[in-house]
Amino acid sequence: MIIAVPLDENKQDVCPSFGRAPFFLIYDSDAKDSQILENPAAEAQGGAGLKSAQFAADQDADALVTIRCGENAAEVLRDAEIAIYKAEGINALANAEACAENRLAPLTHFHAGFVGGH
Repeated sequence: MIIAVPLDENKQDVCPSFGRAPFFLIYDSDAKDSQILENPAAEAQGGAGLKSAQFAADQDADALVTIRCGENAAEVLRDAEIAIYKAEGINALANAEACAENRLAPLTHFHAGFVGGH
C-alpha cells in the first residue's frame, strides 16, 4: 500500500494544510520504505488542493493521511480511488504506519476549500 502524508517544513510533522504542504511523505507499507517529495502545488496561485490531490494520485497512492482536506480535493482523491484518513497526532511516519495497520479513522468532514491565493 502506498500512503501519502502532507509534510511541514521540518519534513517530520503532518502539515495542517494539505494543498499548501511543502512536502509529501510517500510511504510504501509493503517495502517499509519512504521518500520525501517536494509538493509542486505548494506555491500554486489557486487550486493547490486539487493539484496536491493529483500529485498524490500521480504517486500511485492508495491512501492519504491528513488533518483536513477541501471538498474539491477530496473529490479528486475519491475519483482516483484514494482512501482519505484523519491524522492522529503530528508525526507523519507514525501516521503512515498506523494507516498501514488500519488504525486510523476515515476523514469524514471536508471543508469548502479556499478560492484564490494564500
